[in-house]
Amino acid sequence: MSAKNFTLEAAAAANIKTVGSDKGSQAVHDLVVAYQANRRTGSANTKTRGEVSGNNKKIFRQKGTGNARHGDKRAPIMVGGGVVFGPRPCDYTKKVNKTTRRLALRRVLGDIIAGDKVVTVPAFAVEDGKTKSFIAAVSALTDSKKVLVVAESFDEKTKLAGRNVQEVLLMTAAEVNVEQLLHAGKVILVETSFETLASRTA
Repeated sequence: MSAKNFTLEAAAAANIKTVGSDKGSQAVHDLVVAYQANRRTGSANTKTRGEVSGNNKKIFRQKGTGNARHGDKRAPIMVGGGVVFGPRPCDYTKKVNKTTRRLALRRVLGDIIAGDKVVTVPAFAVEDGKTKSFIAAVSALTDSKKVLVVAESFDEKTKLAGRNVQEVLLMTAAEVNVEQLLHAGKVILVETSFETLASRTA
């Protein structure tokens, strides 16, 4: 499996559009923040006095006890009572428009290609489906600790061989995102993915 460095000239020849370091940094920031926000569950929750267990019975009479007046035991001042202004489930989702996504992808692709982090191969497959063969195939192409392999698609045996290798991520060209490209120390780009990447950056 022969690999060669992917240059900006080669990207232009494959109709994969990129931008330089003079623009797109804010788009990359916005998109990464959106990815991280969209992973938040927003499930933090506290119970109000109307939700905690208990009844509405007054805990003792209004006057004559020497204590402050109180109502039911579900009041926030009581142990085991409700919480005032506590966290409630909420949605942290952020939306990023297509133009910003496209610009961010162009910027990141330009940066990693200019930084010699991308190599191309005609094909990538592990026919025997073994993890050992998968590691050998990746090691033959790069010695980076964090590797991203991008192809048009992967066969089941290749997915089976690579699913337990945490340092290597297999992604299709249609699904790979900016955060994954930034995280990778080396990107192995299969030539069959050029057309899809070109359409995403057009």
